[in-house]
Parts: sequence; C-alpha cells; structure tokens
Amino acid sequence: MSSSQCFQNPPNLNSGIHGAGTIQELAGLSSYVTGSPDSKLALILISDIFGYEAPNLRKLADKVAASGFLVVVPDLLYGDYADFHNPKFDRESWRKAHGKDKACEDTQPLIADLKSKGVKSIGAAGFCWGGGVAIKLAISSDIQAAVILHPGPISDDEINEAKVPIAILGAEIDHLFPPERLKQVEEKLSTKSEFESFVKLFPGVTHGWTVRYNDDDEAAVKSAKEAHQDMLNWFVKHVK
Repeated sequence: MSSSQCFQNPPNLNSGIHGAGTIQELAGLSSYVTGSPDSKLALILISDIFGYEAPNLRKLADKVAASGFLVVVPDLLYGDYADFHNPKFDRESWRKAHGKDKACEDTQPLIADLKSKGVKSIGAAGFCWGGGVAIKLAISSDIQAAVILHPGPISDDEINEAKVPIAILGAEIDHLFPPERLKQVEEKLSTKSEFESFVKLFPGVTHGWTVRYNDDDEAAVKSAKEAHQDMLNWFVKHVK
C-alpha cells in the first residue's frame, strides 16, 4: 500500500449505484450479497483499500453472479476505508490496523458460514490490498481457486506456499507490482506442477484499473472487461 497508485481515482461512494444485491450480515461481516442463494458455488470478492461499497466492485459482483455463482463482497475493513481527502488520515496507522493476516482470519468464519448453507466450492478474488488477503486464503486451502488483480506486495514465500489454482492479472504501469515482478511470479508459479496457474500482463493500464476505471475511458473499460472475463473464466474452470 506504499505506492501512490493505490490512492488514485478513488470511487464515488455517493454515486447512487448500489447494485442488484442486498446488504447482509454473514458471520459478523457486513457483506454485499448477490446471485442465487441456492447456488452451491460461491465467490468472495475482497476489495481494495476503498472498501466494499465501491460501485464498480458491486457491478462486477452482479456480473459474475449472473453466471450462476453466489457472490459475497465482505466489509473486511469494517467501514474504515482509506480517506485521502481527510487531512488527518494517517496511512501508516491505517495500514497497521488492517493487516492482511487478520483479514484472512476474519474471512474464515464467512467461509464456514457459506459451507454450512450448502456451498460446496469457493473461489476468492482480491483487488490490490484484497489480493494480499486472497493469496493467504490460497495458502490456507479453504478455497478452491484464487484470482489476484493488480496485487499489492506478495512475497516469494506466499507464492511458494499457495495450494490452489491461482491467476494473477497485472498492469503494465504499476509501481507496486511492476511487470518485472509479475514475470518473476509467473516463473515461480510455472515450477509448481501440483496446480494450474495463469499470469497475464495488461498493456497501457495502471494499478487498480479493474475496479477504478472511468466509464468515459473506452480503452480502460475495455481492458477492465477483459480482466473481468479472465477472472470469470478462471472461476468457471476451477470452482465447480
């Protein structure tokens, strides 16, 4: 979260776009829930630092749910979203308060709750900060597949310890996870024969583009939609 790109183009949480789903409390987490409640296949979408209310994230959840998944977007930040318009906002204190290990732990009861309701297979996608949570879930084996989009820092140890099929979608213009780091991760994943992996670099886009694109930027929207489809294809293949 040290890169200034994390903070660019924050979502408008007062846009009036609330999505087709509903807000429910699941395992103590306020969550945006969309899709068939009877589905045996669930996806957990983990937000970036701007939280689960982001309109583009909810639109993506609705789109993915249309393919037959129950989709849950939990508020793992507990309403404490990054607010760079607030002069008193302390980035370092916020980062310490929202560790990815704790977020992963807080997701465990949600996974258990979904399974208690008949869900048989679960995938997790994480965006920027959420990508760091998704990789930890991939290590835990509580999910069947993971997709990480324009990730924050991911260590070699985390890559080596992953246990489920994992896809990583990166931006060409990304100081936090630059193309050379994406290539390193791709090479590490390629040596793991026990599960499938997929790594893709999207040219001409910046960190955060899949959920923080502007609707009037046709190229960014097209690239975001391509990434969304790649994510969906991965889950259709591995969450079943």
